[in-house]
Amino acid sequence: MALHPLAHTLGLAAVTLAVFLGGVFLMALTTVDAEFRVSRGETVWQVYWRPGTPLEQVRPQWDEVRRMPWLTRAETWTPDDALAALAKRLGGADALPSGGVNPLPPTALLVFSPREVDAGRWARETQSFLKNLPGVERVTSTPLKDEFGRMWRGVSAFVVWPSVAFLTLVLALVSASSVRLTLEHRRDEIEILKLVGARNWYIRLPLLVGGAMLGLVGGGAALALLHLVYRFVGPFFAVPPLLMELHFPPPEQAVLLVAVPVLMGLTGGWMAVRDRN
Repeated sequence: MALHPLAHTLGLAAVTLAVFLGGVFLMALTTVDAEFRVSRGETVWQVYWRPGTPLEQVRPQWDEVRRMPWLTRAETWTPDDALAALAKRLGGADALPSGGVNPLPPTALLVFSPREVDAGRWARETQSFLKNLPGVERVTSTPLKDEFGRMWRGVSAFVVWPSVAFLTLVLALVSASSVRLTLEHRRDEIEILKLVGARNWYIRLPLLVGGAMLGLVGGGAALALLHLVYRFVGPFFAVPPLLMELHFPPPEQAVLLVAVPVLMGLTGGWMAVRDRN
C-alpha cells in the first residue's frame, strides 16, 4: 500500500461505501419485515366469574387485568351493573327473577391490540392467564383480525431472500471491480517479477492476500459504521409518530456483508494477475 497509497485508499473507500449502503438496505429490509410480521389486529375477550363470587375478590383481579400488555380497553360489570344494563335493554322491565337473587356473574370485556410476531402463542398465554384467575368460570375470545400481517408472513420469504440475493450480487460486482482496479496499479511489479522468472504462485499470492485484506478491512469498517448508525439513529424511530424498532441485520446477513468483499477481493486479485498473463 505504501507504493500506491491513493489507489488503495480510494479502493478501500469504494468497498466500504458499497458494503455500508448494502448494510443500510438490509437494515431497512429487516426492520420493515419485522414490523409487517408483528400482529396489528384487534381481539375481544370476555371473562365470566362464577355467580356469587365476592366482589372483594374480583375487584383486585380487575385491577390486575387492566395492567396486562397490549390492552387498549377494559369494561367491567358487577352483577348489579349487568342486571341494570339488562333491564335497560328490556325497556325498563324488572329483570330480577322471582326469587330475588341476582344470577348474573361479574364480567369483564377486554379489547387487545397485540403487536406480537407469534400471535398464536400470545393468545394461548393470555387464555391461560385469564382462566387461572381465582373464581373465573369461562373465558371467550374473538379471532384476531390481522389479515395484512397474516398475508405478509406468508409471502415475506419470497420478498426478503430474493432481495438479499440481488443485493449480494450487486455487492459482489462492486467489490470485485474496486479491488481489481486498485490492484491494477501494481502491474509494473507484476511485469518485473515475470522478467526475473518468478513463478505464478509467487506473483499471485501477494495480490490475493492484498485483495482479501482490502475486502476484510472495507467490510469490517462498513459494519462498524453501520452499527454506529444503528445505535444513534435507532432511538429516533422509537418515538411518535413512527414508533418503530430499528433492527440490525441478523448475524447471517452481517457475516455476508464481510464475507462477500473478502471473496470478491480474492477474485479481484486473481483477475488482476490473469489479465497480465
